[in-house]
Formats: sequence, C-alpha cells, structure tokens
Amino acid sequence: MNYASVITSPIGQITIFADDEFVHAVTLAETNIAGLTENPLTLKVAQQLGDYFDGKLQHFHFPIKQKGTEFQQEVWQNLLTIPFGETISYAKFSAHHPLAIRAIAAANGKNNMAIVVPCHRVIGSNGKLVGYAGGLWRKQWLLQHEREIAKKGQTALKF
Repeated sequence: MNYASVITSPIGQITIFADDEFVHAVTLAETNIAGLTENPLTLKVAQQLGDYFDGKLQHFHFPIKQKGTEFQQEVWQNLLTIPFGETISYAKFSAHHPLAIRAIAAANGKNNMAIVVPCHRVIGSNGKLVGYAGGLWRKQWLLQHEREIAKKGQTALKF
C-alpha cells in the first residue's frame, strides 16, 4: 500500500489505504500514515465516504482487494449482498454453512473494509448489536444512519 487518505467523519477518523489499482483497507483504527501520500483512488474513496455520511450514496464504486483466505473472501463477498439499511443475524447470514457460524463471524471480524464491506449490518440472533471492531457505538450509528437514509425501520432520536 503506497497511498493513504484520512477523512474526518461523524464516527471518527477513517483512513483509506490503496495502491495504484486497488483499495486495500478502509479502517477506523488509529494508523500511522507517515510517508504515504494521497492518489486519485484514495481521494475517490474519500469523496464517496463523504457522500455516504451526507446521505447521498448507498453503494460504493471502486476496486477493492483485501488479503484473506478463500473462505474469508467468500464471507466478504456475501456481506456485499446485505441491502443498505437492513440487518441480518449471524445465524441467517451463515445459513449456507450452518456449522461454520464461528468461522464466518471470525472472517467478518477480519474485514478491513469498514463501512464499504458492510460487516456492521450483521447482528445477533436476538436483535442485539454484537461484534464490531470499530466499537458498538459506531455500529449503532452506522445502522441508524442507513435506516434514516433508506427510510426503513424504526429510527431513534438524535440530540
């Protein structure tokens, strides 16, 4: 990864890592980007994330490539099928591999494309928010934001 951009969002700083062809990570974790500069791809992602937070974008359009096993790649591809503004339980999400629910949850947790590959849309079978590397408060914020934009489900009051 030769390039990086950082944006400030309602849920904190987001760092975008890319090379000349692909975005490799979009992370909420504090990261050191010393020596890295922006490029057209990181700037494009920054713009799309800004549009997402402004409620103008529901689907991202840029090439991604994150490192992972074939199984992890399959899980991440399946995450992309969860509709904007909706959630799915881990049990339902793993229905195609019911004995692999823990492995699926672990792969979900290794997703390095925060927001873009929407692991935040997977919740517990009881409807509770579980397992988000960026913190459950961010997961709640993202789900609430998407529901408001998509005009789906019950929304909470913001103060």
